[in-house]
Amino acid sequence: MVATSHDVMPDIELYQPTDEDNALALANTLGSDGWILAGGQDTFGWLKDRNKAPSAMIELTQIDAWKGIKETADGVEIGAVTSLTEIANNPIIQARYGVLAQAAGIVASPQIRNVGTLGGNLNQDARCWYYRRGLDCYRAGGNICYADSPEGLNREHAIFGASRCVAVSPSDTAPALVALDATMVISSESGQRTMSAQDFFIGPDRDIRNMTALDDGEILTAVRLPGEWADAEFYFEKVADRNVWDFALTSVAAVMKVSGGTIEDARIACGAVECVPRRLESVESAIRGQQRSEELGARAGEMAVEGARPLNYNNFKVPLMANLVARAVRG
Repeated sequence: MVATSHDVMPDIELYQPTDEDNALALANTLGSDGWILAGGQDTFGWLKDRNKAPSAMIELTQIDAWKGIKETADGVEIGAVTSLTEIANNPIIQARYGVLAQAAGIVASPQIRNVGTLGGNLNQDARCWYYRRGLDCYRAGGNICYADSPEGLNREHAIFGASRCVAVSPSDTAPALVALDATMVISSESGQRTMSAQDFFIGPDRDIRNMTALDDGEILTAVRLPGEWADAEFYFEKVADRNVWDFALTSVAAVMKVSGGTIEDARIACGAVECVPRRLESVESAIRGQQRSEELGARAGEMAVEGARPLNYNNFKVPLMANLVARAVRG
C-alpha cells in the first residue's frame, strides 16, 4: 500500500490581469474570496502555514500603470506595485523625500526588497505569532488575545492604543508616509477615492479583522507625496533585533522644516508601538517655533511616551521610543 500525503496546497485559481480595468473587475467579482497579490512575500507565508485559504489570487505584477515613480504638479506619485528597491534607489525620492527612501531601504533584506512592493509593505497583515499560527484570537474571530495575558509572549507588541488586539502595524514604510502626509489612492470598479495615510491605517477599536481602510473590491493603486514636505529635513531610525530581515521593535520617522536651527513645522510618526503608525501631534505642537537642542529633544521624548501602557515583556519600548524621538528632534 502506498501512503498518501494530504498536506498539499489547496486549489487556488490564479488571475494575472494586464490592465487596470480587468484587475478591478476581478477584485469586484471575487470580493473577499480574492487575494490581491504583488510581490507575494507575505502571501506565501500565510499559505505555507495553512492559515489563509483564498479561493483565488489576483496577481498585479503585470499592470504597468500601477508601477513607477513620476513627478506631478504638486509632488510625486508612486505606483503601489513599485518595488521597494526602486523606491529606495530613486534619485527623486532620495533627494526630495529621503525619509521614505531610508524606510524602504531597510525593509527585510535586499532580495525581499527586489520583489516586495510598496503596496504589499503597507497592506501586510499583523505579524503576531498567535494569530499567524491559526489560534482563535480576537483578530481571527475568537474571544481572547493570547498576547495580552499573564503568560503571553508580547515583547514585540503594542504599548499604546490596544483594544482587544495588541498586535502592531508591521510596515516600515507606513510611519514615513504618515510623517510625509501622503495621500493614498484607492481604486475600484466604481471609481477612485483618496485618503490620508494617517486615516488609511485603522486599529482594532474600529475593525478587529482588518488593518487598513480598504473595502472588498478595492485596491491601493498609488501613493502621492505632497510638494509641501519635499526637501524638508528628514530623520528615520529603526531598531530591530537584527539589521536584516527583522521587523521593527520601534521606529521613528520625522519630517521637519528648520530655519536657523528653529523648527518651523514638523510631523513625526512612530512604528511598532501601536496597531497603527502613531502620529505624535502633541510633540509636533510642542516643538514648533523652538530651537533644536539636547534639552528640547529630551522633553519631546518624554512627551512622546506619556500614556504608554507596556505589557509584561515590552517595557523596554518606552525608553527606546523616547530616545528615538529625542534623537529625531535634536537632529
